[in-house]
Amino acid sequence: MPHSHAHSRGQHASQEGSRCLAIVPVFNERGSVGKVIERLRRALPDVDVLVIDDGSTDDTLRQIPYGVTVVSLPFNLGIGGAMQTGYRYAALHGYDIAVQVDGDGQHRPSEVRRLIDHIAEGKSELVVGSRFLEATPYTTYRQTVIRRAGAFMLRASIRLLTGLTITDCTSGFRAANRRVIRAFAHWYPEDYPEPEVILLLHRAGYRVGELHVKMRQRQSGRSSIGVLSGAFYVLKVTTCLALDMVRKPWPHEKIGGPQDIPLAEAAAAAAAAAAAKSSSAAEEAARGIYDAEEPHPAAAWRGSAAPGRPASPQV
Repeated sequence: MPHSHAHSRGQHASQEGSRCLAIVPVFNERGSVGKVIERLRRALPDVDVLVIDDGSTDDTLRQIPYGVTVVSLPFNLGIGGAMQTGYRYAALHGYDIAVQVDGDGQHRPSEVRRLIDHIAEGKSELVVGSRFLEATPYTTYRQTVIRRAGAFMLRASIRLLTGLTITDCTSGFRAANRRVIRAFAHWYPEDYPEPEVILLLHRAGYRVGELHVKMRQRQSGRSSIGVLSGAFYVLKVTTCLALDMVRKPWPHEKIGGPQDIPLAEAAAAAAAAAAAKSSSAAEEAARGIYDAEEPHPAAAWRGSAAPGRPASPQV
């Protein structure tokens, strides 16, 4: 069972009043994880950091600075299981925004702040940091031919199925608001979930957006997707995207609720519920179900219970 490896340095509030969590999944990232965390803590002191060690077999845990909260998984679950663990932690501790930051050093802390601000301003409920949204010298990112072709096919598939144009659908650099955190805590794809959740969130009515970001080339460790497995990966994800058109992983009764939507939407929902209730009461009165002689029992049920009698005579 996952356990906490260290204590956090406190739960901070961001400048906007939202509690933010940076989730850092790692697997054998001993060469970069320490630098990544130190940069995050130095650049974003108001953001809590959570490291999910996905069953590393090297000394990755020894490289994590003291005072950072670590959830150590007993064996490798893959990026899907690691990230769902992070989202469950965020949901249980009441965070408003959660950001996925890879432990290999690609994601810059300055860009983490921009993703957080994008969510805090209500522009999207899930925002994807894209390396390719704007072609500039700073966003030019080197990829192999196989990866580039695979990204193009997945981008085309998502656009065909949803109408969304997400230029970097395989990017793991993304931020989510409270509603999406709760959805991901309930269910999250296991294998290479980045493209799948874009389609699933869009179908479920969530607002998915994209923001251009600067990324570094991978500094150390190895990618979870090798060159030889690239073709199989694209085939598998494309098949999953087609199947996701009939999947409903986030039922409203399990992840919805007034606490997960903006106040304006909550007020509108409450007003609609009150109107429906009064309309129902009027219909019942018109049909003569309840009247002065036989009033609605709800008021009596809400009252205090009358004192009862002893079940047997006192001895």
